[in-house]
Amino acid sequence: MGMAETTPAIETRNVIKSFGSVRAIDDVSLTVESGIFLTLLGPSGCGKSTLLRSIAGFSPVTSGTIMVGGRDVTHQPPHLRPVNMVFQDYALFPHMSVRRNIGFGCEMKAMPKPEIEKRVDAMLDLIRLPAVGHREPGELSGGQRQRVALARALAPDPVSLLLDEPLGALDLKLRIELQHELKSIQRSTGKTFVFVTHDQDEAMSMSDLVAVMKDGRIEQLDTPQAIYARPATAFVAGFVGAANLIPARLAQLDADNALITVEGRDWQVPASRITTSHMPSAGDAITLMIRPEDVALGQAPEGALTLTGKVADQTFLGGRIHMGCETAGGTKIMIETRPGGMPDADGAIDFHFRPDAVAILSHSEKA
Repeated sequence: MGMAETTPAIETRNVIKSFGSVRAIDDVSLTVESGIFLTLLGPSGCGKSTLLRSIAGFSPVTSGTIMVGGRDVTHQPPHLRPVNMVFQDYALFPHMSVRRNIGFGCEMKAMPKPEIEKRVDAMLDLIRLPAVGHREPGELSGGQRQRVALARALAPDPVSLLLDEPLGALDLKLRIELQHELKSIQRSTGKTFVFVTHDQDEAMSMSDLVAVMKDGRIEQLDTPQAIYARPATAFVAGFVGAANLIPARLAQLDADNALITVEGRDWQVPASRITTSHMPSAGDAITLMIRPEDVALGQAPEGALTLTGKVADQTFLGGRIHMGCETAGGTKIMIETRPGGMPDADGAIDFHFRPDAVAILSHSEKA
């Protein structure tokens, strides 16, 4: 991440964007350090594209400040901001060759012609399409067009690249291929990428940091690993990956342990597993999150937390089985397990998990 005194690539300070009485961006302060791959992740309508467009200058903010490379650009038009945007529909000029498309931003900056030619060559090599410079965009495949759009955005050397669901129009195989390519281009250029998607797998596999958004706010900004293992809210837990959410009550809490009552059983869980920012108190209703792959069947080892129930349905997924279960208290539990040793569909089963696989979510943070 570099040294502390480096200027962040992008900063938003208390940014609000209202459409009538609706706040599409609701007081967002975000610092994006230079050279990282940050993804804005969330459901449709959560404000992630509006935030990206506000940084680019296409959607002027109602209030707040936007800094790019340490410079206040809040009131500057898009073409004066040192950022470039890549869209889902490529937005290439159809009657210009690929070379002219890639060099366009450099021409706008009045770079000398020999320098533009050198830059375009470097970009064509970077996107691994050195031979298509003379073609027009219509002669290229969707994946090639998206690579050219990326090269065009990178050519003028912006502080940051803003990518609005750029892979959304591609089929799955190509999309995964381009995810790897985007990540490697980001690494090799050292550019700051701010990427918008509603696809959690895409966000988790590509990003250094993920900002999960809901209703115009950032619910959690963290590494993909931390968001998965230590969600800050029940919304984040449910949006990122599959999650079992079990209602419970906090009986006691001290510095080291939380005593929790679940379906008449007392469980002891490390207090460090409280992942929400709001600290619950004894007597509070809480929600426990356990990932499906952390639930095991059969004989419980010493110290494990256990529940009983029955299997409701099973889905065979090749190397693993997805089981839907129901506890004695009526809570639905998903389990991911390997084939073999499957319980009878009708019989009662015991399932268990380690205390440190549980995340405790307090109820002030509603899903």
